[in-house]
Amino acid sequence: MYIPKIYKSEDLQLMKEIIRENGFALLISNQEKLAATHSMFLLNETEDGFYLETHISKANFQAKVLKDGDEVLCDFLGAHSYISSSWYDHKNVSTWNYEAVQIRGKVKLMTDDELYEHLRKLTFKYEKAQKCPMLVENMGDEYVRKEMKGAFGINIIPTEIYIASKLSQNRDEVNAERIIINLMESNDADSKKIAEKMKNSRDF
Repeated sequence: MYIPKIYKSEDLQLMKEIIRENGFALLISNQEKLAATHSMFLLNETEDGFYLETHISKANFQAKVLKDGDEVLCDFLGAHSYISSSWYDHKNVSTWNYEAVQIRGKVKLMTDDELYEHLRKLTFKYEKAQKCPMLVENMGDEYVRKEMKGAFGINIIPTEIYIASKLSQNRDEVNAERIIINLMESNDADSKKIAEKMKNSRDF
């Protein structure tokens, strides 16, 4: 994605935060035809970096064409909010503040054991907060492996990383504060999160 220099970030911790908090993201490929699937991602840290993992249905077109070494693009959208030009002390245009990550990488298809572990970790992440968690361990090995037959597991080894953090860096302190005040008055959780990130970035 195109990121103006003023909004481009090299903060890998921010990247990890965005991915972990917004794991339902787009898997985009262009084998035979352009295709995109919303799927659940996990980020795995390694000694020399990280890789992503996800799975899609075997009935999905992408599952029929993707193979080891193919290039894919993973698109993650973090907090985002509309910024009204009516909040400024001068005439200008409205815009959108947001944080986003795009990772271009190479496909490495999962083995059955890797897919099993992926589903175990993914289920734990989203079930652990439930009143009665339904974990893979509770489902029984036979049932899980039967359900796995319909899943196509993919590891993505990153080759390019893009991190965007657009937080009104192009506005002076007076107008940045006006934006923050209006965002904090919103009932929208993302708007409040963007406001907090703006405050932290400017030490308000």
